[in-house]
Amino acid sequence: MTERPEGARARPRTSVDEAEVERFSALAAEWWDPRGSFAVLHRFNPVRLAYIRDQVVRHFGRDDADPKPLASLRVLDIGCGGGLICEPMARLGAEVTGIDPSERNIGIASAHAGQMGLDIRYLATTVEDIAETDPPYDLVLNLEVVEHVADVEPFIAACARATRPGGMMIVATINRTLRSFALAIVGAEYILGWLPRGTHQWEKFVTPQELAVALGRAGMAVTDQTGVVFDPIAGAWRRSGDSSVNYMVTATRLKPA
Repeated sequence: MTERPEGARARPRTSVDEAEVERFSALAAEWWDPRGSFAVLHRFNPVRLAYIRDQVVRHFGRDDADPKPLASLRVLDIGCGGGLICEPMARLGAEVTGIDPSERNIGIASAHAGQMGLDIRYLATTVEDIAETDPPYDLVLNLEVVEHVADVEPFIAACARATRPGGMMIVATINRTLRSFALAIVGAEYILGWLPRGTHQWEKFVTPQELAVALGRAGMAVTDQTGVVFDPIAGAWRRSGDSSVNYMVTATRLKPA
């Protein structure tokens, strides 16, 4: 057995999948191109943002007419990529921290926020590390990340540790069904070309039941779930009772008894 050199520290356990980091790092320059590799996220953003805003207003008792309903709330965006969610969160008044294991993504996000005159804290780190170094957040955003991590349950546990008691987490991900294989992989990647081929691996998709179990074990309770579907006539995404492909979940961090 090889001994660790004196003073060396074991690398902390992380849910990061290095292959996924490399894949998205290679596309970093395209984050803010609405016709590039992330075009589908640009089209998906309005329904995500409306859902986040609605859930925040309801949970924290904010004024729905307030143009900045997230004022004074500390928000953590996990796997922030180029900052597509961080920037609108900042415009809604939140104090935003965006984290991503990809240095290239963080560089793109920081540069774009600077161009927009937005004060957003970006860090190239993992949720496991941020949960150890930062005070817990009011709102943790976990959007299109679960299906890319190496191990879902410890990842969700770290996300929960980053959420303050009484705070909330919003998760957006893809269900593991035959329909999601047909639409999210075959359709979106191979036929329509909405995403680069290989973006998703069907076996890594997470069912709502699996997600609820992981959240429950981490001390969080699901308070809302909605499906998201693409309306080809309107050319836009909308909320739906159909969670067989895309879905979003809100969970609250339980307060100690």
